[in-house]
Amino acid sequence: MRDGKDPNGNILSDEERITALGKFIRSTSFDELPQLLNVIKGDMSLVGPRPLLPEYLLLYSREQSRRHLVRPGVTGWAQINGRNAISWQRKFAYDIWYVDNLSLGLDLKILFITLWNVIQGKGVSQQGHVTVGRFTGNN
Repeated sequence: MRDGKDPNGNILSDEERITALGKFIRSTSFDELPQLLNVIKGDMSLVGPRPLLPEYLLLYSREQSRRHLVRPGVTGWAQINGRNAISWQRKFAYDIWYVDNLSLGLDLKILFITLWNVIQGKGVSQQGHVTVGRFTGNN
């Protein structure tokens, strides 16, 4: 991404700053490959709720916090059901559903569908964003 700012010094949106190479890397999900090091280290799993910014921790409801009962993953139920194209509320609902229905069979299904979605470039961006808008809480 470029370090673009408007005349008032505010950082431009991701969409205005992303380069052609950046769009390609995002659309092919190549930017996710470094997370495999976290899987090897044991900090992450291949499948589980995607890790989010630490600043969001205080914004979760008690129910949404349940997503932390399992190890975070490179891909998950929310990713195969809309990825960045779904709302935060739906994403959290999918994460909780995953926690409640965790199984090897479900993980294998998620991995297969993830591969298919990456090949298709499905759900990479949320409308008006290069990836997804910020989570601002439940209000």
